[in-house]
Amino acid sequence: MAEPRALRIAFLGNDPWSVPSLEALARSRHDVVGVVTRVPRPGRRGQGPAPTPVAEAARTLGLPLAEVETVKSGPGFEALAAAAPDVLAVVAYGEILPAGVLNVPTIAPVNVHFSLLPLLRGASPVQTALLLGMDETGVTTIRMDAGMDTGPILRRREEPISEDDDAGSLGGRLARIGGELLVETVDDLSAGRVTPVPQDDTRATFAPKLGPADRRLDWNEPAPVLVNRVRAFSPDPGATATFRGKALKVLRARAVEGSGQPGAIVEVDEDGFVVATAEGGFRPLEVAPAGGRRMSAADFARGHRPARGERLE
Repeated sequence: MAEPRALRIAFLGNDPWSVPSLEALARSRHDVVGVVTRVPRPGRRGQGPAPTPVAEAARTLGLPLAEVETVKSGPGFEALAAAAPDVLAVVAYGEILPAGVLNVPTIAPVNVHFSLLPLLRGASPVQTALLLGMDETGVTTIRMDAGMDTGPILRRREEPISEDDDAGSLGGRLARIGGELLVETVDDLSAGRVTPVPQDDTRATFAPKLGPADRRLDWNEPAPVLVNRVRAFSPDPGATATFRGKALKVLRARAVEGSGQPGAIVEVDEDGFVVATAEGGFRPLEVAPAGGRRMSAADFARGHRPARGERLE
């Protein structure tokens, strides 16, 4: 077994959920010799270009930083190669990396994935776990190969999903676990105590990239399915419906008793209102009207006075 030593780590990430892994590496005995993230992009509502959360964290931590269009070629690849890493750590970077990038580290390219692989390979493991109503997920570190989340498993850890979890709470927990698991994995690589375990491709499921159509609440679905959709997209960007011709985000909801024409408001009370679905009633708990702040459904109802028989589309 190799004598444990501090390894040189290059880090690739863009997402807020990447940051706990970067911070964990910075606290470890290993050396973060380079951080690569995308260039600043315009924010919402016409805001100026904003750095990624990873760029902000790297600056706070005083780490070498390269903000690039891509790591596959040009300045991004050059910055990565110049760092001469032992390990390439990739967390929520958002690109499938070619062999040229994966071959840069002298020991291994390692990915932190927010599911129990081979389940939920792909871009949206946290959201898809909630959409499917799963009661358990986890984090896996893999030695990356040319496929999408197909490399052999290095470490994994299970994490329960509670009924109250949404993408924000679950993703935040998995991100923290991911940081711990990444450092443990790098420690294993340093000590030469790694036995990669091939994934069972026959058990693979997929978590595709999600878009606006996936956020839309379809009242012809059962209420529990709609509640899971709300959980999957909360707190941002939010599941959406239309009320009186304007967008309405639903950020928290629960399934209740209720029946009627799907999409019709069938109950109005001091707590808000209930919408009929294909099966059961759907009670919003927190919403955000178009251009407005997050508020309780009760406050929304007091301000907008929805009536029985009105419809949400």
